[in-house]
Amino acid sequence: MKNIQKNKAYGELKLVFPTEEYRDGVMDFLKEHEESGEAKLNGSGGLKRIKDFDKWLLKIRKDVSKEVEKEGRVPATVFLGVRKADNKIVGIIQIRHYLTEELLKDSGHIGDSVRPSERKKGYATEMIRLALEECKKLGINKVLMGCYKDNIASAKSIMNNGGILENEVLDKEGKITQRYWINLK
Repeated sequence: MKNIQKNKAYGELKLVFPTEEYRDGVMDFLKEHEESGEAKLNGSGGLKRIKDFDKWLLKIRKDVSKEVEKEGRVPATVFLGVRKADNKIVGIIQIRHYLTEELLKDSGHIGDSVRPSERKKGYATEMIRLALEECKKLGINKVLMGCYKDNIASAKSIMNNGGILENEVLDKEGKITQRYWINLK
């Protein structure tokens, strides 16, 4: 059980599909990311772009269905990483149900973000662990995750969940992305 030993947040989180109950928490999560000056909010299903909870909730509810394929998108499920002790949203994670050629090159099945004030506490490792359980339910046996080479914390959270580096690729912005595979069988 090496994953548990490396996962200091083991058992502290639950993944929940966003509902109206989490409106304030989601908007607070977004606000903290924006105030930190980060350009991207990975794994959020477009929250940073949409900025409106009701529109975002409608979008991610639709994203779960195969109907999005008509728009050239892949079905995906967004979960909130919620701390059990106080019901606070510490992260957000998205699982893409399958990969297109483009997603295979530079994104992968899972994208995630942790609230800036909650980083370095093991939450990304735990969210990924829980998301991998959801991947099994979807029939995904081999999961691809990517992160920028300079994002050492993200690479560690992937490796703590069994991620094996396959290669490094240059993305559209000229940044090096590391591609990791996690075998769930």
